[in-house]
Amino acid sequence: MKTPSRLQTLVEEGLIDTVVRQLMSGKEATVYVVRSGDETRCAKVYKEATNRSFRQAVDYTENRKVKNTRQARAMAKGTRFGREATEAAWQSAEVDALYRLAAAGVRVPRPHLFLDGVLLMELVTDANGDAAPRLNDVEFTPVDARRHHATLIAEVVRMLCGAGVVHGDLSEFNILLGEDGPVIIDLPQAVDAAGNNHAKRMLLRDVENLRNFFGRFAPELLRSDYGHELWALYERGLLHTETPLTGRFVHARGPVDVRSVVREIDDARDEDAAKRLRLSGNHLPRN
Repeated sequence: MKTPSRLQTLVEEGLIDTVVRQLMSGKEATVYVVRSGDETRCAKVYKEATNRSFRQAVDYTENRKVKNTRQARAMAKGTRFGREATEAAWQSAEVDALYRLAAAGVRVPRPHLFLDGVLLMELVTDANGDAAPRLNDVEFTPVDARRHHATLIAEVVRMLCGAGVVHGDLSEFNILLGEDGPVIIDLPQAVDAAGNNHAKRMLLRDVENLRNFFGRFAPELLRSDYGHELWALYERGLLHTETPLTGRFVHARGPVDVRSVVREIDDARDEDAAKRLRLSGNHLPRN
């Protein structure tokens, strides 16, 4: 196919030899299958963010560092320079998280480089060598559902313990089923577990999404509560990658935090809207 203009620099620099095809297109990025020497990789070309609410952006970007006070003021005011800086910081957050998680041994695509708003990384493939499908495109047996759910809970723990990262938007739509199991993708909303006040809420939502999806195939998973269990262990400094988890948690009784309940309702509404957008056909088929 004709080389997209955003990838031309990588071709001229010899980082990409050819662009094979467009793999998918979403509201945040377009992904292409490319050839680099003897390897087939994918190139994620970021778009300008126009579909995130301010509330969501504030939650996810809390405690993220910027280069200087001028940049911070511009980002807060929403000037053109500020919007550009905000988008650059959003992209850099995914790249930084991807490198941190890969170094910690988390099942994510191996990153190669980030240049001019393009992330070049490993292409996750299935047993036939084709681009791996998302979980939401696959039907599972109860056995496979339980196995993949256990794998992903272990990866959530590894992200938390090994890299101090919470994905923040983990669901069946941003996990690929590779030849050797699930691979986690799409990390622009990743947050620092220790530095973001919303980290617990986001982690609980990530784990709940896994429970609800795999619970469609293995209903007993719907009764589990790994999120509260592992966060409680994390807060006490008792969570490690080898810590045995039961999926059970006894909640302490006390006054209801109305503000938190309202926030959960808002998050559920936002997540439902995002899922409807994903299902409306904004992704291209794999082949």
